[in-house]
Amino acid sequence: MNSPHDLSRRRFIGQACSAVGATGMLSALAQLRMIGALAADAAPTDYKALVCLFLYGGNDSNNLLVPVDTANYQLYVNARTVLALPQSTLLGITPKAYSDGRSWALHPSLVEVQSLFGQSKLAILANTGTLVQPVTLAQYNAGTVALPPQLFSHANQQVQWQSSIPDQPFRSGWGGRLADIVNALNSNPKISMSVSVAGQNSFQVGNTVSQYAVNSSGAVVLSGSSGSTLANSRYAAQQTILNQQEQNLFEAAFGGTTASAVTDSQLLNSVLATAPKLETVFPATSIGTQMQMIARMIGAAPQLGLTRQVFFASLGGFDLHSDQLTAHATLFTQLSQALSAFSAATVELGAENQVTTFTASDFSRTFNTNGTSNGTAGSDHGWGSHHLVMGGAVKGGDIYGTVPLLELGGPQDTGRGRWIPTTSVDQYAATLATWFGVSASNLSVVLPNIGRFATPNLGFMG
Repeated sequence: MNSPHDLSRRRFIGQACSAVGATGMLSALAQLRMIGALAADAAPTDYKALVCLFLYGGNDSNNLLVPVDTANYQLYVNARTVLALPQSTLLGITPKAYSDGRSWALHPSLVEVQSLFGQSKLAILANTGTLVQPVTLAQYNAGTVALPPQLFSHANQQVQWQSSIPDQPFRSGWGGRLADIVNALNSNPKISMSVSVAGQNSFQVGNTVSQYAVNSSGAVVLSGSSGSTLANSRYAAQQTILNQQEQNLFEAAFGGTTASAVTDSQLLNSVLATAPKLETVFPATSIGTQMQMIARMIGAAPQLGLTRQVFFASLGGFDLHSDQLTAHATLFTQLSQALSAFSAATVELGAENQVTTFTASDFSRTFNTNGTSNGTAGSDHGWGSHHLVMGGAVKGGDIYGTVPLLELGGPQDTGRGRWIPTTSVDQYAATLATWFGVSASNLSVVLPNIGRFATPNLGFMG
């Protein structure tokens, strides 16, 4: 199982400095573009939330979406051998418009996802991945087009997915830049609009908006700071130390950030404690409890002064080089049940049309296997992958993008069924950012490479 990188000291200092108001460090260009964003987008009165659900380790999307017509299912079986799912167990779907001559079905563990797709509450985005620019197989083989560095590497591809700028050193994530652009639409925010229930991540690193981490129970509080006279005295002493005027930049940043986090934690837990309880029952899994906390925070948004929120959740364990079939089925069951409960919760909150959830992952897996036994076989690191997008504003019940020809040695195969993406992370993100309120003229602030792709809006959002 792969997990996000620990926050480096350098990145911490950078975020801490921004948290204590180092606005003067922003470049003049960034400030002008931010002003332009506010001028171009009238302040909305509606609420919107974007939820990134990252599947760490590289989800094998070749078993998420499977062809079931006779000819193409046979191609699938021939290549996947012991990883091929029995045709009789697959869950059929009927896309509204997507048609390439093949018939499609979902993994048997995605029962709730099949239902959401049938209700037009969920769409599938096919063969999406990190790209510097569009590339063909001939260009890939000839080395005539720039490629994302360190393809097939977990660490690099996770960061590139979450930054959307694979050809530049990491400075910020596209979710963080999105929050920077729209944050002024939150007229009186009590906490950060950028919230993670899965720890630190690259996706939410911004220039002016810091990510705020909570756990599945609520805001994290200082241990031993309440409940007794001694604990109260300890808390008072901690506050005195944190509020001191420090000359050292790092110490000042650390103190200011920590003091703000303590205050925010107390406020958030107070709001959550008084908020109406959700009737929707969530599964008692890691991803289930994460999605439940996000739903609770969406319900508390008015009390927190927020009309825009960006969330990050994650499910790990997808790096299945061995014993894939059983483990993958369990992960898909957890994912499917959590998405279904979260969808129901947004309906309960009256926010179904205002909340969009989307999956992301390091990459897909190789189409062929690395073994011959269905008890031990797995798959290796791939490239282009299929993803799920869910919400009332999603034009669901359809497949977007292009599903590759699932044939080893085919036109998108760089080897072993590592498909060249036909859709970029930039296009995926641009479609979501546009729905979230970013104007066309400001998309390049959030996604600097978007101009390299002919279709910035993929049309899956209403």
